[in-house]
Amino acid sequence: MDKRSLGQLAGRFRAAEARTEILRQELAAAIRQADVDGVPQKDVCEATGYTRQQVRRIVKASAESEGD
Repeated sequence: MDKRSLGQLAGRFRAAEARTEILRQELAAAIRQADVDGVPQKDVCEATGYTRQQVRRIVKASAESEGD
């Protein structure tokens, strides 16, 4: 592995990290919308693979930011 190849791979990794963060935010927004729409938390967990605790944390973070 030469320096150029390593640099290219690192660049691709950073780009993937940025895309991952955008998708994470989109998924969190979708989870919050599902909560507003009354989708059962069990269904959200099944669809996302998240635990109930993770889903509650995402929904709660939204409620806390709206209270500011």
